[in-house]
Amino acid sequence: MQRVAVVSRKPHLSPDPNHAMENIRVTKTSDLVVDDWLWTYQEEPHRSRRQLIVKAHPEVTKLCGPEPLTKYVVALVVALQFWCAYMLKNTPVISWRFLLTAYIIGGTANQNLFLAIHEISHNLAFKKPMANRLLAIFANLPIGIPYSASFRPYHLTHHKSLGVEGLDVDLPTAVEAVFLNSVLGKAFFATFQIFFYALRPMVIYRLPFSWIHALNIFVQVVVDLLLVKFAGWNALWYFLWSSFLAGSLHPCAGHFIAEHVSPFGHFVIQGKFLC
Repeated sequence: MQRVAVVSRKPHLSPDPNHAMENIRVTKTSDLVVDDWLWTYQEEPHRSRRQLIVKAHPEVTKLCGPEPLTKYVVALVVALQFWCAYMLKNTPVISWRFLLTAYIIGGTANQNLFLAIHEISHNLAFKKPMANRLLAIFANLPIGIPYSASFRPYHLTHHKSLGVEGLDVDLPTAVEAVFLNSVLGKAFFATFQIFFYALRPMVIYRLPFSWIHALNIFVQVVVDLLLVKFAGWNALWYFLWSSFLAGSLHPCAGHFIAEHVSPFGHFVIQGKFLC
């Protein structure tokens, strides 16, 4: 069984030895193995699927565009997180009450905010781009660490260059593929996947620093300092634990697995397959 396979749109050097007869004639849709990596010429499906869906059901286009309720949901979830953080200000961090609240309420709320920032990055909260940038910074507050300004350009490049190494930061690196290619490795990834998603982009390539990044950092640091001043360090730890648990072994983090795991027994991360 091949250990690692990658979906990309790069040239191929040799056919899959297990399917030699199928690959004698290399066509645009052939899948080939090079040093245990599977490269494919298959079309990236999002654009063609969209065309087919719109052609069959043109009414779905009415669902496209900004969602007016997003800003209200974000405000409610942010308020809930600040309230929980304040209520836990005198509760020991390592206690069942603190950790259970961080897991059940905090993890769910911050996963909601992760996905809200994703939607906002596509300008789906307001019609004006700047309003979306500012709402994303606001939604970032209970996460504790500034990331919304960086997430947007990385994520949009991921969409434009899906499956392209060096540009699509959702593709795992070769180091991840080697060291996480086991049951224990996958369990480790599922537990700490929030760190992989946060750190991998900076390893692959750096974004130019802009004023929106500076604003994101400034607002987050100021709010964190005010939170610590008026509610203590436990309140900030609640935000951080909520963010970690939201991207760990949490039911709401299951969409990461659902989006990236093949039903054929391969572990897929936006185009990469780990058997």
